[in-house]
Amino acid sequence: MERVSLVLAALAVIATLPRAAMPLRVCADPNNLPFTNSAGEGFENRLAALIARDQGTTVEYVWWPQRRNFIRDTLDMRRCDVMMGLPADDTDAATTKPYYRSTYVFVTRRDARIRVRSFDDPALRTMRIGIQLIGDDDASSPPAQALSRRGIVRNLRGYSVCGEGRNDSLVTAVAAGEVDIAAAWGPQAGYFASRQSVPLDLVAVSPPLDGRVLPQTFAISMAARRGDTTTIRMLNRFIDTHRPQINSLLTEYRVPLVPESVARR
Repeated sequence: MERVSLVLAALAVIATLPRAAMPLRVCADPNNLPFTNSAGEGFENRLAALIARDQGTTVEYVWWPQRRNFIRDTLDMRRCDVMMGLPADDTDAATTKPYYRSTYVFVTRRDARIRVRSFDDPALRTMRIGIQLIGDDDASSPPAQALSRRGIVRNLRGYSVCGEGRNDSLVTAVAAGEVDIAAAWGPQAGYFASRQSVPLDLVAVSPPLDGRVLPQTFAISMAARRGDTTTIRMLNRFIDTHRPQINSLLTEYRVPLVPESVARR
């Protein structure tokens, strides 16, 4: 009887001790700068660390190449609970309110003095144009689709942004003169352009909503499993209370930010 009393007393003491918070389990690509990498150098790595610190816990990563079925193989399989970057209108997961909006941009060498601002510029018909190929099936990016709508296809050169290659290959091709101009996703273009040995210029592609059906600007959210309202509420609170810090981080990584009013034009 005395032993039982001692055990119960010990359990009562344990119950009063503060419980360690569960780690923030994040699914991320180990080789996808400027977003994430296994060395923690991407802005989504740093954003995850800020959230974990705010919650009094640590980040636990599940590394997974961000290709087709990424959400199914990670969030849906409960290998992790949070994804740091997903289009806000994606229906494969529960998404937060957007924490930034960015755009595809034209990238050129400054010394080339190219003044292209629009998909409708006739100069694009004679230039070597670099475009991003998305996913492991090399699907076309929104700018590639916009150019194709105008019959500009023969002078396009594709650069994959997935697989074992380098994410900076398209921007590096502009710096090296392999292409005259590139149409690249803004966060990648801004980050890698700042690391080239020659100055590059970035200009938002126009129009931001091509043909009224093909957006070139996208709102980006964090994500959790469908139905996980608790995690979504926590992430939304973080976004609301840390917007200045989030914007400062995005600016540090040279992410082109677009106001919602511009994105809808």
